[in-house]
Amino acid sequence: MFRIGLIINPLAGLGGSVGLKGSDGLAAEALARGAEPRALQRSGLALAELSELKDRFCIYTVAGDMGESLCRELALPFEVCHQPGEPTTAGDTQAAVASLVEQNIDLLLFAGGDGTARDICAVAPESLCVLGIPAGVKIHSGVYGVTPAGTGRLLAKLVRGEPVSLVEADVMDIDEAAFREGRVRARRYGEMLIPGELSYVQAVKVAGKESVELVLTDIADDVIERMEEEDNCYFIMGSGSTVAAVMERLGLENTLLGVDLVYQKQLVASDLDAQGLYEHIRDKNCKLVITLIGGQGHVFGRGNQQLSPAVINAVGRDNIWLLATKSKLSSLNGRPLRVDTNDPDLDRELGGLMRVITGYHDEVLVRVANPEYEANE
Repeated sequence: MFRIGLIINPLAGLGGSVGLKGSDGLAAEALARGAEPRALQRSGLALAELSELKDRFCIYTVAGDMGESLCRELALPFEVCHQPGEPTTAGDTQAAVASLVEQNIDLLLFAGGDGTARDICAVAPESLCVLGIPAGVKIHSGVYGVTPAGTGRLLAKLVRGEPVSLVEADVMDIDEAAFREGRVRARRYGEMLIPGELSYVQAVKVAGKESVELVLTDIADDVIERMEEEDNCYFIMGSGSTVAAVMERLGLENTLLGVDLVYQKQLVASDLDAQGLYEHIRDKNCKLVITLIGGQGHVFGRGNQQLSPAVINAVGRDNIWLLATKSKLSSLNGRPLRVDTNDPDLDRELGGLMRVITGYHDEVLVRVANPEYEANE
């Protein structure tokens, strides 16, 4: 019988869709802005992969929304081993780790972001194997699955007794206050032991600003030329330094870690949240200009939750302009691009070959494929 410890941070990811770029200390504000909790739903996508294996594992978890409620909903075998406070805090997460370790768990499954990973890393024994369900806004750490379903599939391999290597992965986090001001200050907080299946576990984000300035200028010039051919089109400008190069070339202020809207080379709105962005573009002809995260290859779902499924569906796959330098694509070492929109159907629709603008009149085709779908093909 495989013994799974389960901790869900029910506040994880609240700040993303409402443009707060994080949730640390801002859960109340995020909820006031209309944010909807998503950690339980994303945890459910992971645990659904175990539905055919109920006689082979037991989950040891935390009362309420930190695990118990989802186990009941999915009718999974479980025991409650810890009672948290209300509202839940980082201290509850750390106390829960200690309680679950006492149950001699084989693996600790947790849902959250980099803050949650930090909390667990601070108290988890070095010998404890962990695996994260990506549910936060910031997910720079290498302890998370590439998608919730991908996390569940890897866990199912372990439950079935299939051999999986164990490796040490870095736990990273950034200063949220600086992040909201457009500055990335990443720091390594330690490492934890994870199942080392490269198809299912994401790499640590490559930090730092793109240094190939001439290539970025070429990419920007290509995008601006395309904009001029789409004079009556609104352009959603995503986050990241590659898109920022386009905004700089246009002479417009840019939200480096947010989402802006441009029309006829003029800034229409800055740092929009998911709802505000959708209201602006839902009945308009628009394009989405976006880049990917170096090292990880994620296009959606890592720090850009303002690009909600509703927004992406309103834009349409064919209207996504994906930008990246060839060096950034090379850093993926042949791995496909990933999408984690919180909508499995949309993730599947976004799969397949996608054009990537890599310079002036220079494009390459790159595959978008999440591991849970690759396994079925």
